[in-house]
This record gives sequence, structure tokens and C-alpha cells, in this order.
Amino acid sequence: MSESKPYLNVLDIWKRIPHRYPFLLIDRVDTFENGPDPKTRVGRKVVARKNITVNEQYFQGHFPHMPIMPGVLQVEAIAQAGALACVVGEDENLDVRIARIESARFRRPVVPGDTLEIHAEITKEKAGILALKGAAYVDKELATEVEIIAKVFSRSEG
Repeated sequence: MSESKPYLNVLDIWKRIPHRYPFLLIDRVDTFENGPDPKTRVGRKVVARKNITVNEQYFQGHFPHMPIMPGVLQVEAIAQAGALACVVGEDENLDVRIARIESARFRRPVVPGDTLEIHAEITKEKAGILALKGAAYVDKELATEVEIIAKVFSRSEG
């Protein structure tokens, strides 16, 4: 049985992951679900949100005549959502780092005024290595999909 949490605001997010402006790419978490076995991270799911505004720093150079959110930042937003699925409690002293990006696909441009709805699910876990499947949608249309391999470790190891 899974638990649902209404959302995390940015203050709650700051307690869980180390990212800050301009690299915090999650504005809020709408839902969190545990997987079928509470003793493992496998099956944990997060739905998060990133509002894309014309004031984002990267739009100054990508591209001034037609602003598009860089694909690498879309992947990073999905990875941050996956980290939030991994690090549940604000007192957990864990960090998550990308080890490999697989099967990244970009289906549509993400532009100012869009809201990314980011879905991330932990699909495998072994010896501190996670497999994460993620997707980002704009108005229910698939914008980005990716599989990420990440390493979980104590912040004191970092």
C-alpha cells in the first residue's frame, strides 16, 4: 500500500536536497508515493513541478531569438525529482549524484510560460546505486523522457 503526501514547497525541498538558485529546478512536489516494500526505495514515485519563466538565466544565451530550456537542464530537473523520491525525510543525511544518463529523448521544446510536470520513479536499487525512470510533460504532452543511473551516499562522504 502506498502513502500520498499532498506536496512539498520549496522550503521543504531545501531541507532534502542541496540545490539552490540558479540550479534548483523543482518549485514544488505535488505527490509522493512509497513503493510496495517500505524497506526499499524501489517503486517510490514523485510528481513535481517547475514553472518556466522568461527570467531564467539560461534564456540569455539559449537562444535570445527563440528561448528554449536546455535539454540537459530538463534531465537535471528529472534527476532532482528522483533525488526527492530517494531522500524522503528532511533529516536524512543523503545525497544523490548522477552516474549515467541513458535513453534521453526530447519530444518538444520547453519555452517560457510552460510548466514542466515531472514524473520520477525509482525502478531498481542495488548497493547504493539507483535506476530512475523519468519524464517531463507540458500540458500533458510528453516533452522529455530519460533513464538515469545514480549513486546514493552520505553527505559526509561527499
